[in-house]
Amino acid sequence: MEGQNRKNGAGIQYRVSPFKANRAPIIKPSRLMPGDQVGVISPSGPVSESDLLPGLNLLESAGFKVRLAPHVYDRQGYLAGNDKDRLSDFHSMFRNPDVKAVFCARGGYGSLRLLDEIDYTLILENPKIFVGYSDITALLMAIYAKTGLITFHGPVVRDFATKDQENWNNLIKVLSSGDVQKFCLREEGPPLIHEKTAGPLIGGNLSLICHLIGTPFLPSLDGCIMFLEEKGESLYRLDRMLTHLSLAGQLKRLSGLIGGEFEQCGERSSINRLLMRFSQGLNIPLATGLRSGHGMKNLTLPIGLTSELDTNLMTLSITEACTVERKTRS
Repeated sequence: MEGQNRKNGAGIQYRVSPFKANRAPIIKPSRLMPGDQVGVISPSGPVSESDLLPGLNLLESAGFKVRLAPHVYDRQGYLAGNDKDRLSDFHSMFRNPDVKAVFCARGGYGSLRLLDEIDYTLILENPKIFVGYSDITALLMAIYAKTGLITFHGPVVRDFATKDQENWNNLIKVLSSGDVQKFCLREEGPPLIHEKTAGPLIGGNLSLICHLIGTPFLPSLDGCIMFLEEKGESLYRLDRMLTHLSLAGQLKRLSGLIGGEFEQCGERSSINRLLMRFSQGLNIPLATGLRSGHGMKNLTLPIGLTSELDTNLMTLSITEACTVERKTRS
């Protein structure tokens, strides 16, 4: 794939993908404010009250009013209750005008089962902050694909108080301020593929993204910078998933690729070589070391928003505010 070089408003040259996507206009949710009511749902795996309590306490201590979904503690095997109830909780949070943000209790498995039944018109008419990662990747992608609403790949409530404090601080900063965000990537071994590129930021859990191929819930990847993370998958399985993305024609449409956290997936150097193999054939910039995913650090990233990747400086910059000021009724 041959890219083009252009300059941004600051005169910095960066790579532009030749692929053009027909995307719906993006919608930014309203900014989170002190005293807001936030909803907590369990759209995937089950969670216990003791697991969730530290995160709920942190939300309340930060000045937010917490609304728990009626079925947040339901359990049906590996699911947080039946599909109908989990879907009802999801819809009720978007329908309720008092709820300004929706946080997921945990990942696990189950969000894929809801995608066909979600009322995307309801979301379009009531756009608001929606946050999660891991299995929640399916919901983040589907909402963005169907409505254009910017969603957020970030910590789940169960992790708020049990992982790095920086995760919580970054989450609140991204959701409540109009500042642009810049994330520094870790240097890991020899340089990978150095170049600057720009495009909508897309990504999340590798296996979930693979499961969305061939469905109407995978957003267009044309010209996107994709970040990937995973947990507990051996190297050959990562290879198989990346090969699947490649054979499906998805990787060739990217303008850049970033490796996030690959927890319990083997040696990082081997994973980097695997990512390099796919990126070299595409002639796109590649970086690793993004603190996103199942590790102790999980920074909040806006799905669908324009970003710039500079693999010389090892930075990922979100070039505009992730949220908008809330409209007040006259």
